[in-house]
Amino acid sequence: MGNYVIASRMRGTALAAALGVVATLCLPGVAVAAGPGTDRAGSSASGASAGTGGPVEGTVRRLALEPRSATEAAVSAHGTERFGLMGVSWKDAAAEVQGKIEARSRNAVTGAWTQWVTLEPLKAGLDGDRPGARGATEPVWVGAADGAEVRVSGGTAALPAGLELDLVDPGTAGRDGAAKTKPGQGAAASGARAAAAAVAPGPESTAPRPDVVSRAQWGADESLNNEGPIYLAGGKIKALFVHHTAATAPYECTDSAAIVRGLHVYHVKTNGWRDLGYNFLVDKCGTLFEGRQGGVDQPVMGAHTYGFNSESTSVAVLGDYTNAGASPAALDGIANMAAYKLGQYDVDMDGTTTLTAGATQKNYAGTSFTAGQPYQFRTVSGHRDGFNTECPGHQLYPQLDTIRKAGPAARLKISAVNEQPVAPGGTAKTPGQLVVDFSTSTASGLVNSFELLVDGTPVATVAGDATRVATMLGLGSHRVQIRATAKNGKMSTSLPVTVEADVSDVKYVPVQPKRLMDTRAGLGAPQAKVGPGGVVALKVAGVQGVPAYGVTSVVLNVTATNPTEAGHVSVYPNGTVRTSASNLNFTPGQTIPNLVVVPVHDGIVQFYNSAGTVDLIADITGYFLASGEGGTHMNVGPKRVLDTRSGTGGVPTAPVGQGGVLDLDLSAVDGLPAPDGITAVVLNVTATNPTQSSFVSVYPTGTTRTSASNLNFTAGQTIPNLVIVPVVNGKVSFYNNAGSVDLIADITGYFTASGAGAKHSNLGPKRLMDTREGLGVAKAPVGQGGVVTLTVAGVEGVPATGVTAVILNVTATNPTTSSHVSVYPSGTTRTSASNLNFTAGQTIPNLVIVPVVDGKVSFYNNAGSVDLIADITGYFSK
Repeated sequence: MGNYVIASRMRGTALAAALGVVATLCLPGVAVAAGPGTDRAGSSASGASAGTGGPVEGTVRRLALEPRSATEAAVSAHGTERFGLMGVSWKDAAAEVQGKIEARSRNAVTGAWTQWVTLEPLKAGLDGDRPGARGATEPVWVGAADGAEVRVSGGTAALPAGLELDLVDPGTAGRDGAAKTKPGQGAAASGARAAAAAVAPGPESTAPRPDVVSRAQWGADESLNNEGPIYLAGGKIKALFVHHTAATAPYECTDSAAIVRGLHVYHVKTNGWRDLGYNFLVDKCGTLFEGRQGGVDQPVMGAHTYGFNSESTSVAVLGDYTNAGASPAALDGIANMAAYKLGQYDVDMDGTTTLTAGATQKNYAGTSFTAGQPYQFRTVSGHRDGFNTECPGHQLYPQLDTIRKAGPAARLKISAVNEQPVAPGGTAKTPGQLVVDFSTSTASGLVNSFELLVDGTPVATVAGDATRVATMLGLGSHRVQIRATAKNGKMSTSLPVTVEADVSDVKYVPVQPKRLMDTRAGLGAPQAKVGPGGVVALKVAGVQGVPAYGVTSVVLNVTATNPTEAGHVSVYPNGTVRTSASNLNFTPGQTIPNLVVVPVHDGIVQFYNSAGTVDLIADITGYFLASGEGGTHMNVGPKRVLDTRSGTGGVPTAPVGQGGVLDLDLSAVDGLPAPDGITAVVLNVTATNPTQSSFVSVYPTGTTRTSASNLNFTAGQTIPNLVIVPVVNGKVSFYNNAGSVDLIADITGYFTASGAGAKHSNLGPKRLMDTREGLGVAKAPVGQGGVVTLTVAGVEGVPATGVTAVILNVTATNPTTSSHVSVYPSGTTRTSASNLNFTAGQTIPNLVIVPVVDGKVSFYNNAGSVDLIADITGYFSK
């Protein structure tokens, strides 16, 4: 059991800081005497059921020992009322029995007597200097008994006066089975007195709170505890001491609640203590019990480890572990409680700490302590480390290292947000991008993975050796945490930080299309193909006129060329975990482009190739900026504004020839403002009927065309691509490099400097729809003339209201015939505009910026059947 150093204070009420030293043994637990023939199944007759529906009143019956001589006394009671626990006490707590005290009991069911058990006397003052305290032995748990015998020999010394046999009936539980408290239930729900109930919730822990059988649930009679708890000075737990209750024979786990009740009654009524001494107890089945009152989540002062109670807590294992080790379930229970309690105070359960001695003494190993001096301890220590006792037993003590290693990642904390230091519980701000640096004192080899939690939901996962993870945040205040999963399966979660994401003023800045990367020439990346599983990084911030700071995302036209086998390319923010979303899908020898809006965290974006080798090209056409500069987005259409096959848009009814340039005058398009009010237009451009392999570039009329391209195609191919092209004088130009080709352009929106439109928010990439798996829509290909409708508002971080358009990367796969897919606002009439064109068996993606009218978007397939996938990368909102 433990000492009680009175150097503490009640929460909010100062107590005298007088140093009261009390001795501690491991022995005021409970010995179990169950001899041959004992029927353990009959033990419930003594009130030993696993749990109770409320307070259970226990009783103590005292029988005076009959003197045989000055040095001997005994009592024999063969017909007592049933009891479950017994011990011997005497009037003067300071008096000692120099000889031996032995006891045995009679099983109430079988009538068999147990073997004689030696009862160890307890040192006086274990729970402080208390008036009326009696001297006593450790109690012994006997189960359902109706007879007892005690014999006492004082050796050569006289026996103390007032020797009594104390028979404890722990009371009968109201119902079988003990419900367990769950994390988040009130700390004082255990039935503690008002003094315990009045304290504020204890600190949040990095480890989950384990299930605990509360005092109310094991039937604590709180009328015995009218003094209220005492809390650690400074309110900080620095170590946990492990004990055993020195039981000498097996017990059933259905007896555990009754054993705890018996201890409670004996300690208070027989010993005269304030309450149970241990903070927590655990049985061999791993069930944890709340011990001394004051709150599971509070730094309650216990009476468990003489000289070191004022900075520690305790767990006692029911049973004797001198000759056998504790069960795996019991060890797990200790580890779970140690992780929780030490995690409340940023303590590593596999670490060391410094404790100040409250008494001058020696421990079991002979180490001397001087009161008032500091000493180093393991944060999970055995009782014997602080006091001269065998506790927690010769076989349990070596198991402490297993307990220390059984915890989750310790001292897990967020150290910085976007490279700015932040303390747990602190607040940081971001324009949307979130880069979190974190740390743990647990070696990386013991950690399996880390997850980034935003508002309690995992949004990214990194390996166990990582120290950084990133994502994008939507507008508003977010609770950000790191959750670690250790190799042993245990989880811990950092204390949260609050991140205020101000993405309300993110606008688009168009730029003249410029080539930033070409692996064929070594531009922006090494001059080499990207191999299978390969990743290349491209710096985009501070390059080619793009600002070094404040850029939330960039708009890139990415082209894959010279692939050696079928594969896909994913473009994603540096520092984040790549998701299953892909941006380009290709077959051997194919050249294919796609527009990508990719978030920027630290100025760099990554390009991943799934298979074979491939060359990658990236042309920038604009970026989103958090400074408030740039244009806002306005929806238009989708509406066809150009078609060389029919002369739509005021252009010749003829293909564009080799080296030909076609100018589109936007002033004639209904729904668009005056040309000086437009900074860029969003066009879905389709090339069809090409006579040979070529590419098309779309650029502002009146400017010099660069090497950037927007569409690449082969003879006879029909292929679309989204283009966000700057507008300089109200016109945009289309250039065809070789052969001849018909061009089609459908407008879906534009950007304006007036500020009247919607602003951009990054999100993802996250997969919203996959007809192959039934994600977002029914699990089935979309048939000929079929339409599927996907809810986007209020899903995966998209606001439920205020969204004007979403940015989706849409992929068509497994088509049975040549067809096209149109994506349009749900609740509107579909136009002739198309977003994807494909042939049988082809997999092809295209970026779509689609207006949102009723919170949904619709997907129409023209012919055959096809599977559709949609990954969201962002949205526009007012």
